[in-house]
Amino acid sequence: MATDRGDQDRPADAAIDGGDLDCGSGLLLIIRSAMAPLPAGGTLLVKSRELSVREDLPAWCRMVGHAILHTAAAEHGYTHFLLRKKDDDDKLARDLEQARAHQWQVRTRWSGGMSAKVSVRNHGFAIGQPASFDTEDAAPSAVEFLLAAVAGALCTGLQWRLSRLGQQVQNLEVVARAKAQNSLVFLGVEDQGSPALATIEVTVYVASDADDDRLQEVFAETLRRCPVAQSLLQSVAVLARVQKV
Repeated sequence: MATDRGDQDRPADAAIDGGDLDCGSGLLLIIRSAMAPLPAGGTLLVKSRELSVREDLPAWCRMVGHAILHTAAAEHGYTHFLLRKKDDDDKLARDLEQARAHQWQVRTRWSGGMSAKVSVRNHGFAIGQPASFDTEDAAPSAVEFLLAAVAGALCTGLQWRLSRLGQQVQNLEVVARAKAQNSLVFLGVEDQGSPALATIEVTVYVASDADDDRLQEVFAETLRRCPVAQSLLQSVAVLARVQKV
């Protein structure tokens, strides 16, 4: 964000020394703590020796609404970042409260045969029978939509978290497979056992400039924070792994 020289030259309201911490290993927590007592528009000087902060801190500031007024090289390998606290903390509090209270909703109407029409906000799609073993169905089954939800959430979630850390993603693909405990119960052939899914196996193939350790760390965090995967983990064994390609 462009600013006048006066903003750059005035003393910061507070300062922190992040040393060698990067944004994923504690620096952002220190910044949040230092920002909390500052008034709206207050300034914080962040000192850092970690090279990745030059990419990751501006991205984080854009995401949460703070502004970087000035960046400058300093002695002993440090870079100094002058941050200005965003003006509307009340809006953030309202947005967080709204997110906590949010309910997702879909409306489904039978459309004949083994098909239903699902309406979600301004989207609509057809869904087939609960589970199908036929390759010629007119619409995906409910089980396939469930797998698509898991795969889609992990796919976009992983890309989002990697991008927040400044890691480039060249290609990303997720394959999800599932097997029922006893499919014959669903078909009405047997009464013993359960038609519930026994396992969901998810494999993520990703081409990225993130090293293997960082990739595994970010994927574990993505899985831990995924509403769909965590809901299923309450009752189904979800076997998820990420593989660099």
